[in-house]
Amino acid sequence: MTAPTLDAVTLREVIDSGRAPRLIDVRTPAEFQTAHIPGSYNVPLDLLHEHRAEIAAHLDDDVIVVCRSGQRAATAERALRESGLSNVHILDGGIIAWQAKGFDIHHGTPRWDQERQVRLAAGSIVLGSVLGMTNTCAMGMALAKLPYNRGPKCDPADVVAQIVDARTMT
Repeated sequence: MTAPTLDAVTLREVIDSGRAPRLIDVRTPAEFQTAHIPGSYNVPLDLLHEHRAEIAAHLDDDVIVVCRSGQRAATAERALRESGLSNVHILDGGIIAWQAKGFDIHHGTPRWDQERQVRLAAGSIVLGSVLGMTNTCAMGMALAKLPYNRGPKCDPADVVAQIVDARTMT
């Protein structure tokens, strides 16, 4: 293997040939637990960055770096190469490409992957900003429903009675 990237079919062929490389999955532990390629090792990207020289010193086989789509794997591949490892490759398209080809996946507890969580948070921020700029007071109404913004119950009949009583006093 000399190419910096390998497609899923080529990786399957290499594994089937008996020359199984080290599969390093750099996704978060939760993502890894949800689904991963059997035989892969979970080394989250931040951990790999922090300990790349130590990890690289123990990797003498061909190494394939895996993530969800290939972005984090490219970062990990550069870090390992900078640590002196030359036999590092990236699974092109990541675990998504592997699954699309119908290859074996070990499934665990389903969870949202990190990319999906980022999209939810970003979308929520945008939605909140848009609601705040519409002059509909939607944000204020939503905030008013939070427990610490609620006061005692307000009964409409009591309010009307108070208004009527206030008029009769003046």
